[in-house]
Amino acid sequence: MACRISELVLDCHDPEALAEFWCEVLGFVVLHREDGDVEIGPREGFGGLQPTLVLSRSEDPKTGKLPLHIDVNPTDRDQDAELERLLAAGARHADVGQTGEESWIVLADPEGNEFCLLRRRLG
Repeated sequence: MACRISELVLDCHDPEALAEFWCEVLGFVVLHREDGDVEIGPREGFGGLQPTLVLSRSEDPKTGKLPLHIDVNPTDRDQDAELERLLAAGARHADVGQTGEESWIVLADPEGNEFCLLRRRLG
């Protein structure tokens, strides 16, 4: 038997604000709150095919590019329309050394955590 990813934990300064952003981006809901941390995930809850995201309060400063980042794919629109939606939700463009020839777009969430918007639409 193999393992699968059930949760991703992201340290942040304001878990509530970041939960609101990522719920908007991913169509997730708040599943649990404990000791200032917020867990978000699909409406079906923990244990399904999609991992949940735990936003964990930390006062440590973010330094440099994240060694691990999230990639997202549009599900019901093209990349350009999804980019507009993400920017309106609070994302901003980020530069991690890309050339401009990539098929993905590098963005940052409201706390500066990089993530990529991929071109291919998933159903």
